[in-house]
Amino acid sequence: MAAALSRALKLPGKKGSELGEYDPLTQADSEDESEEDDLVLNYPRNGLGRDGCLASGPSKLRGGPDREEMKGMQYWSHRDPGRDRSAEERGGPGTLGGAGTGVHSTEAEEKRMRMKTAIRSAFFLVPLVCAALLVLLCAFLIPCRKGDLGKRPTWERALGDAGGVTPPALALWDVDGDSVADVFLGVTEWTNDTHPMQGNKIYRTVALSAVTGQTLWTKEMRECVMYIQCGLQYSSQPGPVVLLIGKSIIMAVNGTTGNQLWFVLLKNIESQAVLLPDLQGDSVPDLLIATLPADEALDLSLTLISGLSGATLGHPVPFNVTGQGKLIGPLLHETQQGAYYILFGLGNVEAISLRDVYMKATGKMPLTQALSRRDPGWEALKKTNSSSFIHIYRGSEPVEFLLPLVAGFGNSHNSLDPVSNLNSSRSDWALVSGKLSGKLSSKLSVLREKDIKKEWTFNSDPIHSQPAPGYFNSDGVLDLFITHATNGTMTAQVVDGANGRLLWSAEFVCPRLVLETSAISTSTGQSAFLFWASDPIRALKNGTKTSVSPGVATAEPLIRKLFLLHPAYPTILLELTSTTDTAVTSAVSYQERQKDASYITVSSRPTPDSEPGARIVKSMSLRAAITTGQTIRLEESSKPGQPVKPSAFEINKFFRGLTFKRQVRKTHV
Repeated sequence: MAAALSRALKLPGKKGSELGEYDPLTQADSEDESEEDDLVLNYPRNGLGRDGCLASGPSKLRGGPDREEMKGMQYWSHRDPGRDRSAEERGGPGTLGGAGTGVHSTEAEEKRMRMKTAIRSAFFLVPLVCAALLVLLCAFLIPCRKGDLGKRPTWERALGDAGGVTPPALALWDVDGDSVADVFLGVTEWTNDTHPMQGNKIYRTVALSAVTGQTLWTKEMRECVMYIQCGLQYSSQPGPVVLLIGKSIIMAVNGTTGNQLWFVLLKNIESQAVLLPDLQGDSVPDLLIATLPADEALDLSLTLISGLSGATLGHPVPFNVTGQGKLIGPLLHETQQGAYYILFGLGNVEAISLRDVYMKATGKMPLTQALSRRDPGWEALKKTNSSSFIHIYRGSEPVEFLLPLVAGFGNSHNSLDPVSNLNSSRSDWALVSGKLSGKLSSKLSVLREKDIKKEWTFNSDPIHSQPAPGYFNSDGVLDLFITHATNGTMTAQVVDGANGRLLWSAEFVCPRLVLETSAISTSTGQSAFLFWASDPIRALKNGTKTSVSPGVATAEPLIRKLFLLHPAYPTILLELTSTTDTAVTSAVSYQERQKDASYITVSSRPTPDSEPGARIVKSMSLRAAITTGQTIRLEESSKPGQPVKPSAFEINKFFRGLTFKRQVRKTHV
């Protein structure tokens, strides 16, 4: 009680006139919180002030009253260390026996607080720094798992014998459930390896895993397979259906096992199957195929086939298309009014209503109103009311290629997926026509779907492969990549799909092969173009071009290179691979999870002597190939006033960060 009253009336370091308000509860809390502080060695607390002396006897007798007073002094020294100093300056008494002792106590408290803060900071920062160092150690020293890169499908298989440069049947579809499109290939083998001409040929269809290249199943055929088409679905069939089309047979097999589902015998099949809407009401799309008619006076027949059972619907419908040249189509087209037409021809392009084909084949009206619909705008283009044909294109220059102007059409033209085919049937067309006599040349045009008129025409040297539609500039309109060759020089060009102007051009030593260019959608929104060529021919400073001597042009073996062009760097080509093999066909598949794409080629590999060449199937991951690709600059140095050329680091960073995705099918309208 006396000690509490003493603390209340006599505040340390203050005169009576300077007493402030005092809260005993706050003082008690301060005493409880400073139990740990009492254990610290403090000279004034133990009666060892600078001007004091050691006294004998128990410490309780020596400093009992003063200990309670010092606790109060500690409280005020924490709250206002300057109190003692101000009191000393005023000439007042110091704490616990003099000014010197008060100053010493304040300095000790400040040192102790600084030490405590430093220890606490060390306890926080040391584990944090150790954790950061551990993360950096894992990131830079411990190798990352190869993971997706190791799973990217890169493999090579030798299958059968090469049959010259004739492209074999090739199709892609996922049948083993790994989300990667597997490979289907028509293979020809000889039974007698010693005397190939005396042996018999064996025809097979082989399904290969896209990831490992291992054989999933093999199906023997009675004749060479001309076309393989995938994607037909049955409600009663869990797996996809694969169509194998020969010269006189169409066979449907289970895509997972290769077991036969049905087959139909026809004569002189000339085209692959066209996916049609359901004509019979069995919820399965039906098919149309072009054949040669029994009457040689006629040119072509269209045959309707049930997609469920393979039975022919009615009889073949013959036509006289009065044309000469390459078979065009058949293709299914849906107009803006929702009417269906079949496009086909020989050197020209004609259209006939699907309703008319069905009625002539079966003698019945279609079951649904949608199939009975006609487009008044298209019907008005008929020359006479009695004519069944609508003339899409007729001219002195026969048609070489006709394709829907949709993204990714060339990469999956063997697909029977209903959604993809429906989107492909609602577009304008890219048309290539050429002269057969005199100076050979080609014309590339875009035909508008709404009025069958040309949007524009681009003149070039003879185009021998189908154009590849893709996005080169940023106007949202599909552009066209074409190649043509003359006098040992191959020219690659990109034509603006909006107006027919030239966007990009480069010249190469001719690779002496005819192979379609592949346009692949990338993460930038533009397309990457894959094409085969030999070394590029660069322009010299004086404006002349490097010439290719005949000896070089005919040298063997000829090195063929696969180049990747991206519109972001039009003066840069990335050489992905090189080979002496002759690629005869190719396709592109996508890996959505890895954001990657695989480039699949079927090549003919040269062999010594007169032995038949081997057929080589190769799958290459594009992202893996980019990491080892070689950069080729089409222009050596910048001219004054032109932008500075990108550095090697910038180019490598861009291409290594490039990812691929499945093309979104957008129609050109």
